[in-house]
Amino acid sequence: MILASLGEVDFGIFNVIGGSIAMMGFLNSTLANATQRFMSYAEGKGDEQNKTKIFNISFILHLIIAAATILLLLSIMPILFDKFLNIPADRIWTAKIVYFTLIFSTILTIVNVPYDAVLNAHENMFYYAIIGVIESLLKLGIAYVCVYSDGNRLLIYSILMATLPLITLSIMKVYCHKHYTECRFALRKSWDFGVVKSIAKFSGWNFLTAISSLFTVQGLSVVLNHFFGTVLNAAQGIANQVNGQLSAFSTNMMKALNPVIVKRTASADSESVSAVTFSGSKFSAILILFFAIPVCIKMEYILSVWLEEVPKWTIVFCQLQLIQTVIVQMANPIATAIYGKGDIKGYAIWKSIMNIMPIILSIIAFSSEGSPIWLYLSLIMFMGLGGDIVILYYGKLKCNISPSLFLLNVFFPVLGISAVMIAFGIIFDYILPYQNVFSSVVCGIMTTIGLIISMFTFGLTFSEKLIIQSLIAAFSKRFH
Repeated sequence: MILASLGEVDFGIFNVIGGSIAMMGFLNSTLANATQRFMSYAEGKGDEQNKTKIFNISFILHLIIAAATILLLLSIMPILFDKFLNIPADRIWTAKIVYFTLIFSTILTIVNVPYDAVLNAHENMFYYAIIGVIESLLKLGIAYVCVYSDGNRLLIYSILMATLPLITLSIMKVYCHKHYTECRFALRKSWDFGVVKSIAKFSGWNFLTAISSLFTVQGLSVVLNHFFGTVLNAAQGIANQVNGQLSAFSTNMMKALNPVIVKRTASADSESVSAVTFSGSKFSAILILFFAIPVCIKMEYILSVWLEEVPKWTIVFCQLQLIQTVIVQMANPIATAIYGKGDIKGYAIWKSIMNIMPIILSIIAFSSEGSPIWLYLSLIMFMGLGGDIVILYYGKLKCNISPSLFLLNVFFPVLGISAVMIAFGIIFDYILPYQNVFSSVVCGIMTTIGLIISMFTFGLTFSEKLIIQSLIAAFSKRFH
Protein backbone atom coordinates (compact mmCIF):
# COMPACT_ATOMS: atom_id res chain seq x y z
CA MET A 1 0.00 0.00 0.00
CA ILE A 2 2.79 2.43 0.94
CA LEU A 3 4.92 1.50 -2.09
CA ALA A 4 1.94 2.02 -4.40
CA SER A 5 1.13 5.33 -2.71
CA LEU A 6 4.66 6.79 -2.69
CA GLY A 7 6.05 5.20 -5.83
CA GLU A 8 9.43 3.47 -6.19
CA VAL A 9 11.53 6.66 -6.07
CA ASP A 10 9.95 8.22 -2.96
CA PHE A 11 9.77 4.87 -1.19
CA GLY A 12 13.46 4.40 -1.95
CA ILE A 13 14.24 7.90 -0.61
CA PHE A 14 12.40 7.14 2.62
CA ASN A 15 14.26 3.87 3.01
CA VAL A 16 17.72 5.31 2.45
CA ILE A 17 17.19 8.35 4.70
CA GLY A 18 14.29 7.57 6.98
CA GLY A 19 14.79 3.84 7.07
CA SER A 20 16.63 4.26 10.34
CA ILE A 21 13.25 4.98 11.92
CA ALA A 22 12.51 1.29 11.43
CA MET A 23 15.93 0.50 12.95
CA MET A 24 15.17 2.50 16.08
CA GLY A 25 13.50 -0.57 17.57
CA PHE A 26 16.80 -2.41 17.19
CA LEU A 27 18.79 0.47 18.70
CA ASN A 28 16.28 0.70 21.53
CA SER A 29 16.51 -2.99 22.46
CA THR A 30 20.30 -3.05 22.14
CA LEU A 31 20.85 -0.02 24.35
CA ALA A 32 18.26 -1.34 26.80
CA ASN A 33 20.45 -4.41 27.32
CA ALA A 34 22.85 -2.32 29.40
CA THR A 35 20.25 -0.96 31.81
CA GLN A 36 18.33 -4.24 31.80
CA ARG A 37 21.46 -6.12 32.84
CA PHE A 38 21.78 -4.03 36.01
CA MET A 39 18.00 -3.95 36.55
CA SER A 40 17.73 -7.73 36.34
CA TYR A 41 20.45 -8.16 38.95
CA ALA A 42 18.71 -5.71 41.28
CA GLU A 43 15.32 -7.32 40.55
CA GLY A 44 16.70 -10.71 41.53
CA LYS A 45 17.89 -9.33 44.85
CA GLY A 46 14.69 -7.36 45.49
CA ASP A 47 16.70 -4.18 46.08
CA GLU A 48 14.20 -1.38 45.35
CA GLN A 49 16.59 1.41 46.32
CA ASN A 50 19.27 0.13 43.94
CA LYS A 51 16.72 -0.20 41.13
CA THR A 52 15.71 3.44 41.57
CA LYS A 53 19.38 4.43 41.56
CA ILE A 54 20.05 2.48 38.36
CA PHE A 55 16.98 3.98 36.63
CA ASN A 56 17.95 7.58 37.42
CA ILE A 57 21.61 7.19 36.49
CA SER A 58 20.66 5.41 33.28
CA PHE A 59 18.23 8.19 32.40
CA ILE A 60 20.95 10.85 32.76
CA LEU A 61 23.47 8.83 30.74
CA HIS A 62 21.00 8.36 27.90
CA LEU A 63 20.25 12.08 27.85
CA ILE A 64 23.98 12.62 27.27
CA ILE A 65 24.00 9.96 24.52
CA ALA A 66 20.96 11.64 22.91
CA ALA A 67 22.69 15.05 22.89
CA ALA A 68 25.83 13.55 21.34
CA THR A 69 23.72 11.80 18.71
CA ILE A 70 22.01 15.06 17.71
CA LEU A 71 25.38 16.74 17.20
CA LEU A 72 26.69 13.79 15.18
CA LEU A 73 23.64 13.53 12.89
CA LEU A 74 23.54 17.29 12.25
CA SER A 75 27.28 17.47 11.57
CA ILE A 76 27.24 14.72 8.90
CA MET A 77 24.10 16.03 7.19
CA PRO A 78 25.85 18.41 4.70
CA ILE A 79 28.38 15.75 3.70
CA LEU A 80 25.66 13.14 3.31
CA PHE A 81 23.48 15.23 1.01
CA ASP A 82 26.26 16.92 -0.96
CA LYS A 83 28.63 14.00 -1.51
CA PHE A 84 26.94 10.62 -1.12
CA LEU A 85 23.19 10.49 -1.66
CA ASN A 86 21.85 9.97 -5.17
CA ILE A 87 18.47 11.74 -4.96
CA PRO A 88 16.54 13.57 -7.72
CA ALA A 89 17.02 17.35 -7.41
CA ASP A 90 13.31 18.05 -7.02
CA ARG A 91 13.13 15.75 -3.96
CA ILE A 92 16.13 17.11 -2.02
CA TRP A 93 14.07 19.46 0.21
CA THR A 94 11.62 16.70 1.11
CA ALA A 95 14.52 14.31 1.75
CA LYS A 96 16.02 16.77 4.24
CA ILE A 97 12.70 16.96 6.13
CA VAL A 98 12.70 13.16 6.26
CA TYR A 99 16.21 13.34 7.74
CA PHE A 100 15.05 15.73 10.50
CA THR A 101 12.18 13.36 11.35
CA LEU A 102 14.82 10.64 11.67
CA ILE A 103 16.74 12.74 14.20
CA PHE A 104 13.55 13.37 16.18
CA SER A 105 12.68 9.65 16.29
CA THR A 106 16.23 8.69 17.22
CA ILE A 107 16.35 11.05 20.19
CA LEU A 108 12.97 9.86 21.47
CA THR A 109 14.12 6.27 21.27
CA ILE A 110 17.40 6.85 23.12
CA VAL A 111 15.82 8.88 25.93
CA ASN A 112 13.19 6.19 26.53
CA VAL A 113 15.67 3.30 26.72
CA PRO A 114 15.60 3.15 30.58
CA TYR A 115 11.82 2.62 30.50
CA ASP A 116 12.14 -0.21 27.99
CA ALA A 117 14.79 -1.81 30.22
CA VAL A 118 12.45 -1.66 33.23
CA LEU A 119 9.69 -3.42 31.28
CA ASN A 120 12.11 -6.11 30.12
CA ALA A 121 13.49 -6.61 33.63
CA HIS A 122 9.94 -7.15 34.91
CA GLU A 123 9.27 -9.50 31.94
CA ASN A 124 6.09 -7.58 31.12
CA MET A 125 5.11 -9.22 27.83
CA PHE A 126 1.45 -8.19 28.22
CA TYR A 127 2.43 -4.55 27.71
CA TYR A 128 4.39 -5.39 24.54
CA ALA A 129 1.43 -7.34 23.17
CA ILE A 130 -0.97 -4.41 23.71
CA ILE A 131 1.44 -1.78 22.41
CA GLY A 132 2.17 -3.98 19.38
CA VAL A 133 -1.52 -4.00 18.45
CA ILE A 134 -1.76 -0.22 18.92
CA GLU A 135 1.35 0.35 16.79
CA SER A 136 0.05 -1.89 14.01
CA LEU A 137 -3.29 -0.04 13.92
CA LEU A 138 -1.52 3.33 13.81
CA LYS A 139 0.70 2.18 10.93
CA LEU A 140 -2.39 1.01 9.05
CA GLY A 141 -3.98 4.42 9.67
CA ILE A 142 -0.86 6.19 8.36
CA ALA A 143 -0.95 4.03 5.23
CA TYR A 144 -4.57 4.99 4.52
CA VAL A 145 -3.82 8.68 5.09
CA CYS A 146 -1.04 8.49 2.50
CA VAL A 147 -3.17 6.63 -0.02
CA TYR A 148 -5.99 9.18 0.12
CA SER A 149 -3.79 12.27 0.43
CA ASP A 150 -3.31 14.62 -2.53
CA GLY A 151 -0.27 16.44 -1.12
CA ASN A 152 3.40 15.54 -0.77
CA ARG A 153 2.90 11.94 0.33
CA LEU A 154 6.55 11.33 1.23
CA LEU A 155 6.52 14.35 3.52
CA ILE A 156 3.23 13.31 5.13
CA TYR A 157 4.41 9.72 5.57
CA SER A 158 7.76 10.66 7.17
CA ILE A 159 6.17 13.13 9.63
CA LEU A 160 3.44 10.68 10.65
CA MET A 161 5.97 7.87 11.06
CA ALA A 162 8.04 10.16 13.31
CA THR A 163 5.03 10.84 15.53
CA LEU A 164 4.43 7.09 15.94
CA PRO A 165 7.28 6.57 18.45
CA LEU A 166 6.22 9.77 20.23
CA ILE A 167 2.83 8.18 20.92
CA THR A 168 4.03 4.68 21.84
CA LEU A 169 6.97 5.87 23.95
CA SER A 170 4.78 8.38 25.79
CA ILE A 171 2.44 5.53 26.68
CA MET A 172 5.44 3.55 27.90
CA LYS A 173 6.64 6.40 30.11
CA VAL A 174 3.21 6.93 31.73
CA TYR A 175 2.76 3.18 32.24
CA CYS A 176 6.16 2.71 33.90
CA HIS A 177 5.76 5.66 36.29
CA LYS A 178 2.34 4.34 37.30
CA HIS A 179 3.23 0.66 37.81
CA TYR A 180 6.91 0.51 38.88
CA THR A 181 8.22 2.20 42.01
CA GLU A 182 11.79 2.47 40.67
CA CYS A 183 10.56 4.81 37.91
CA ARG A 184 10.65 7.99 39.95
CA PHE A 185 13.05 10.89 39.59
CA ALA A 186 15.40 11.28 42.55
CA LEU A 187 18.61 12.41 40.91
CA ARG A 188 20.38 13.76 43.98
CA LYS A 189 19.62 10.77 46.21
CA SER A 190 20.40 8.29 43.46
CA TRP A 191 23.73 9.69 42.32
CA ASP A 192 26.47 7.15 43.07
CA PHE A 193 29.80 7.51 41.27
CA GLY A 194 30.54 3.79 41.66
CA VAL A 195 27.30 2.82 39.96
CA VAL A 196 27.76 5.62 37.38
CA LYS A 197 31.18 4.26 36.48
CA SER A 198 29.91 0.68 36.16
CA ILE A 199 26.88 1.57 34.04
CA ALA A 200 28.80 4.12 31.93
CA LYS A 201 31.56 1.63 31.16
CA PHE A 202 29.14 -1.13 30.25
CA SER A 203 26.85 1.25 28.31
CA GLY A 204 29.79 2.69 26.39
CA TRP A 205 30.95 -0.68 25.04
CA ASN A 206 27.34 -1.72 24.46
CA PHE A 207 26.68 1.49 22.54
CA LEU A 208 29.72 0.76 20.36
CA THR A 209 28.19 -2.50 19.13
CA ALA A 210 24.76 -0.88 18.71
CA ILE A 211 25.95 2.16 16.78
CA SER A 212 28.33 0.14 14.59
CA SER A 213 25.47 -2.15 13.58
CA LEU A 214 23.09 0.76 12.98
CA PHE A 215 25.79 2.63 11.05
CA THR A 216 26.34 -0.39 8.81
CA VAL A 217 22.67 -1.05 8.09
CA GLN A 218 22.02 2.58 7.20
CA GLY A 219 25.43 3.00 5.60
CA LEU A 220 24.72 0.11 3.27
CA SER A 221 21.51 1.87 2.21
CA VAL A 222 23.57 4.96 1.34
CA VAL A 223 26.16 2.85 -0.53
CA LEU A 224 23.42 1.04 -2.44
CA ASN A 225 21.82 4.38 -3.30
CA HIS A 226 25.13 5.87 -4.44
CA PHE A 227 25.86 3.05 -6.90
CA PHE A 228 22.37 1.96 -8.01
CA GLY A 229 19.86 4.72 -7.16
CA THR A 230 16.60 4.83 -5.21
CA VAL A 231 14.82 1.93 -6.96
CA LEU A 232 17.11 -0.63 -5.28
CA ASN A 233 16.57 1.19 -2.00
CA ALA A 234 12.87 0.45 -2.49
CA ALA A 235 13.70 -3.24 -2.95
CA GLN A 236 15.85 -3.14 0.19
CA GLY A 237 13.06 -1.42 2.11
CA ILE A 238 10.58 -4.13 1.15
CA ALA A 239 13.09 -6.81 2.22
CA ASN A 240 13.43 -5.10 5.60
CA GLN A 241 9.66 -4.97 6.04
CA VAL A 242 9.21 -8.64 5.14
CA ASN A 243 12.04 -9.60 7.50
CA GLY A 244 10.61 -7.48 10.32
CA GLN A 245 7.16 -9.05 10.05
CA LEU A 246 8.39 -12.65 9.79
CA SER A 247 10.85 -12.33 12.70
CA ALA A 248 8.45 -10.50 15.06
CA PHE A 249 7.50 -13.64 17.02
CA SER A 250 11.13 -14.61 17.48
CA THR A 251 12.04 -11.09 18.61
CA ASN A 252 9.23 -11.03 21.18
CA MET A 253 10.27 -14.44 22.47
CA MET A 254 13.80 -13.14 23.06
CA LYS A 255 12.41 -10.16 24.99
CA ALA A 256 10.85 -12.64 27.41
CA LEU A 257 13.94 -14.87 27.53
CA ASN A 258 16.68 -12.22 27.98
CA PRO A 259 15.96 -11.43 31.66
CA VAL A 260 15.91 -15.18 32.43
CA ILE A 261 19.33 -15.64 30.80
CA VAL A 262 20.79 -12.68 32.73
CA LYS A 263 19.48 -14.04 36.05
CA ARG A 264 20.85 -17.53 35.27
CA THR A 265 24.21 -15.98 34.39
CA ALA A 266 24.27 -14.23 37.75
CA SER A 267 23.87 -17.60 39.48
CA ALA A 268 27.18 -18.80 37.96
CA ASP A 269 25.56 -22.12 36.97
CA SER A 270 27.21 -22.70 33.58
CA GLU A 271 25.17 -25.83 32.78
CA SER A 272 21.91 -23.98 33.40
CA VAL A 273 23.10 -21.03 31.30
CA SER A 274 24.09 -23.36 28.44
CA ALA A 275 20.74 -25.16 28.56
CA VAL A 276 18.61 -22.02 28.43
CA THR A 277 20.76 -20.32 25.76
CA PHE A 278 20.80 -23.40 23.51
CA SER A 279 17.03 -23.84 23.80
CA GLY A 280 16.49 -20.12 23.22
CA SER A 281 18.79 -20.15 20.18
CA LYS A 282 17.04 -23.15 18.66
CA PHE A 283 13.45 -22.05 19.27
CA SER A 284 14.06 -18.45 18.11
CA ALA A 285 15.56 -19.74 14.85
CA ILE A 286 12.73 -22.27 14.38
CA LEU A 287 10.12 -19.54 14.85
CA ILE A 288 11.66 -17.59 11.98
CA LEU A 289 11.99 -20.72 9.81
CA PHE A 290 8.31 -21.57 10.36
CA PHE A 291 7.31 -18.39 8.50
CA ALA A 292 10.38 -17.74 6.36
CA ILE A 293 10.77 -20.98 4.40
CA PRO A 294 7.25 -21.19 2.88
CA VAL A 295 7.38 -17.45 2.18
CA CYS A 296 10.77 -17.80 0.45
CA ILE A 297 9.46 -20.65 -1.71
CA LYS A 298 6.34 -18.69 -2.74
CA MET A 299 8.00 -15.25 -2.59
CA GLU A 300 7.27 -14.35 -6.22
CA TYR A 301 3.52 -14.94 -5.85
CA ILE A 302 3.26 -13.29 -2.40
CA LEU A 303 5.01 -10.12 -3.56
CA SER A 304 2.92 -9.97 -6.74
CA VAL A 305 -0.25 -10.01 -4.60
CA TRP A 306 1.12 -7.54 -2.03
CA LEU A 307 2.64 -5.05 -4.50
CA GLU A 308 1.27 -3.56 -7.69
CA GLU A 309 4.80 -3.51 -9.13
CA VAL A 310 7.69 -5.50 -7.65
CA PRO A 311 10.99 -3.57 -7.86
CA LYS A 312 13.95 -5.38 -9.41
CA TRP A 313 16.01 -7.56 -7.03
CA THR A 314 13.26 -7.54 -4.37
CA ILE A 315 12.75 -11.33 -4.30
CA VAL A 316 16.46 -12.12 -3.93
CA PHE A 317 16.91 -9.35 -1.34
CA CYS A 318 14.03 -10.73 0.76
CA GLN A 319 15.37 -14.28 0.66
CA LEU A 320 18.95 -13.32 1.54
CA GLN A 321 17.79 -11.01 4.33
CA LEU A 322 15.83 -13.85 5.94
CA ILE A 323 18.88 -16.15 5.75
CA GLN A 324 20.95 -13.46 7.45
CA THR A 325 18.35 -13.08 10.22
CA VAL A 326 18.25 -16.83 10.98
CA ILE A 327 22.05 -16.96 11.23
CA VAL A 328 22.15 -13.97 13.59
CA GLN A 329 19.23 -15.18 15.70
CA MET A 330 20.87 -18.54 16.43
CA ALA A 331 23.63 -16.97 18.55
CA ASN A 332 21.75 -14.01 20.09
CA PRO A 333 20.91 -15.78 23.41
CA ILE A 334 24.62 -16.50 23.95
CA ALA A 335 25.34 -12.80 23.40
CA THR A 336 22.81 -12.04 26.14
CA ALA A 337 24.69 -14.39 28.48
CA ILE A 338 27.95 -12.55 27.68
CA TYR A 339 26.25 -9.26 28.54
CA GLY A 340 25.07 -10.82 31.78
CA LYS A 341 28.69 -11.31 32.88
CA GLY A 342 29.35 -7.57 32.49
CA ASP A 343 32.88 -7.59 31.03
CA ILE A 344 32.15 -6.97 27.34
CA LYS A 345 35.12 -4.85 26.19
CA GLY A 346 36.80 -7.49 24.00
CA TYR A 347 33.49 -8.78 22.73
CA ALA A 348 32.29 -5.27 21.83
CA ILE A 349 35.47 -4.42 19.90
CA TRP A 350 35.48 -7.58 17.78
CA LYS A 351 31.71 -7.57 17.25
CA SER A 352 31.90 -3.95 16.08
CA ILE A 353 34.68 -4.84 13.63
CA MET A 354 32.44 -7.56 12.17
CA ASN A 355 29.57 -5.06 12.02
CA ILE A 356 31.59 -2.55 10.00
CA MET A 357 33.16 -4.98 7.52
CA PRO A 358 30.07 -5.35 5.24
CA ILE A 359 30.29 -1.67 4.25
CA ILE A 360 33.94 -2.03 3.25
CA LEU A 361 33.34 -5.21 1.25
CA SER A 362 30.23 -3.77 -0.45
CA ILE A 363 32.07 -0.61 -1.55
CA ILE A 364 34.90 -2.74 -3.00
CA ALA A 365 32.42 -5.04 -4.77
CA PHE A 366 30.25 -2.23 -6.18
CA SER A 367 33.30 -0.24 -7.28
CA SER A 368 34.36 -3.31 -9.27
CA GLU A 369 30.90 -3.44 -10.91
CA GLY A 370 29.75 -6.26 -8.65
CA SER A 371 26.13 -7.37 -8.35
CA PRO A 372 23.81 -5.73 -5.78
CA ILE A 373 23.55 -9.09 -3.97
CA TRP A 374 27.03 -8.42 -2.57
CA LEU A 375 25.29 -6.18 -0.06
CA TYR A 376 23.58 -9.21 1.52
CA LEU A 377 26.46 -11.63 0.94
CA SER A 378 28.71 -9.29 2.94
CA LEU A 379 26.11 -9.10 5.71
CA ILE A 380 25.84 -12.90 5.86
CA MET A 381 29.63 -13.37 5.87
CA PHE A 382 30.54 -10.79 8.52
CA MET A 383 27.53 -9.70 10.62
CA GLY A 384 26.06 -13.19 10.37
CA LEU A 385 28.75 -15.89 10.39
CA GLY A 386 31.59 -13.64 11.59
CA GLY A 387 29.46 -12.19 14.37
CA ASP A 388 28.40 -15.68 15.48
CA ILE A 389 32.04 -16.80 15.67
CA VAL A 390 32.83 -13.82 17.92
CA ILE A 391 29.83 -14.64 20.13
CA LEU A 392 30.80 -18.31 20.41
CA TYR A 393 34.41 -17.43 21.29
CA TYR A 394 33.43 -15.03 24.08
CA GLY A 395 30.59 -17.30 25.17
CA LYS A 396 33.22 -19.94 25.88
CA LEU A 397 35.64 -17.44 27.43
CA LYS A 398 33.16 -15.63 29.71
CA CYS A 399 30.32 -18.11 30.31
CA ASN A 400 31.93 -21.50 29.67
CA ILE A 401 29.43 -22.20 26.88
CA SER A 402 30.89 -24.89 24.64
CA PRO A 403 31.04 -24.03 20.89
CA SER A 404 31.05 -27.76 20.01
CA LEU A 405 27.88 -28.32 22.05
CA PHE A 406 26.33 -25.31 20.32
CA LEU A 407 27.04 -26.88 16.94
CA LEU A 408 25.67 -30.24 18.14
CA ASN A 409 22.57 -28.92 19.95
CA VAL A 410 21.67 -25.85 17.87
CA PHE A 411 23.42 -25.36 14.52
CA PHE A 412 23.16 -28.87 13.04
CA PRO A 413 19.56 -29.45 14.25
CA VAL A 414 18.45 -26.08 12.81
CA LEU A 415 20.30 -26.84 9.56
CA GLY A 416 18.62 -30.26 9.35
CA ILE A 417 15.17 -28.83 10.12
CA SER A 418 15.69 -26.20 7.40
CA ALA A 419 16.68 -28.86 4.86
CA VAL A 420 13.62 -31.02 5.61
CA MET A 421 11.25 -28.03 5.44
CA ILE A 422 12.74 -26.85 2.14
CA ALA A 423 12.53 -30.38 0.69
CA PHE A 424 8.86 -30.76 1.70
CA GLY A 425 8.00 -27.33 0.33
CA ILE A 426 9.86 -27.62 -2.98
CA ILE A 427 8.62 -31.16 -3.72
CA PHE A 428 4.98 -30.17 -3.36
CA ASP A 429 5.61 -26.88 -5.15
CA TYR A 430 6.90 -29.00 -8.05
CA ILE A 431 3.77 -31.16 -7.91
CA LEU A 432 1.52 -28.06 -7.72
CA PRO A 433 3.46 -25.53 -9.86
CA TYR A 434 0.78 -22.86 -9.63
CA GLN A 435 1.01 -19.29 -8.39
CA ASN A 436 -2.22 -18.99 -6.40
CA VAL A 437 -3.58 -18.98 -2.86
CA PHE A 438 -4.27 -22.73 -2.79
CA SER A 439 -0.71 -23.74 -3.74
CA SER A 440 0.69 -21.24 -1.23
CA VAL A 441 -1.46 -22.68 1.58
CA VAL A 442 -0.42 -26.24 0.63
CA CYS A 443 3.22 -25.15 0.63
CA GLY A 444 2.79 -23.71 4.14
CA ILE A 445 1.09 -26.90 5.36
CA MET A 446 3.81 -29.15 3.92
CA THR A 447 6.69 -27.13 5.36
CA THR A 448 4.93 -27.20 8.73
CA ILE A 449 4.64 -31.00 8.52
CA GLY A 450 8.34 -31.15 7.66
CA LEU A 451 9.08 -28.91 10.65
CA ILE A 452 7.10 -31.10 13.08
CA ILE A 453 8.59 -34.37 11.80
CA SER A 454 12.18 -33.09 11.91
CA MET A 455 11.75 -31.45 15.31
CA PHE A 456 10.51 -34.61 16.99
CA THR A 457 12.88 -37.01 15.21
CA PHE A 458 16.22 -35.22 15.54
CA GLY A 459 15.70 -31.49 16.13
CA LEU A 460 14.82 -31.36 19.84
CA THR A 461 16.40 -32.77 22.97
CA PHE A 462 14.33 -34.88 25.38
CA SER A 463 13.82 -31.93 27.77
CA GLU A 464 12.79 -29.64 24.90
CA LYS A 465 10.23 -32.22 23.73
CA LEU A 466 8.79 -32.28 27.26
CA ILE A 467 8.47 -28.47 27.18
CA ILE A 468 6.58 -28.61 23.87
CA GLN A 469 4.32 -31.41 25.11
CA SER A 470 3.50 -29.54 28.33
CA LEU A 471 2.65 -26.39 26.36
CA ILE A 472 0.37 -28.37 24.03
CA ALA A 473 -1.32 -30.03 27.02
CA ALA A 474 -1.84 -26.69 28.78
CA PHE A 475 -3.24 -25.16 25.60
CA SER A 476 -5.61 -28.07 24.93
CA LYS A 477 -7.03 -27.89 28.48
CA ARG A 478 -8.47 -24.47 27.69
CA PHE A 479 -10.79 -26.06 25.13
CA HIS A 480 -12.01 -28.92 27.31
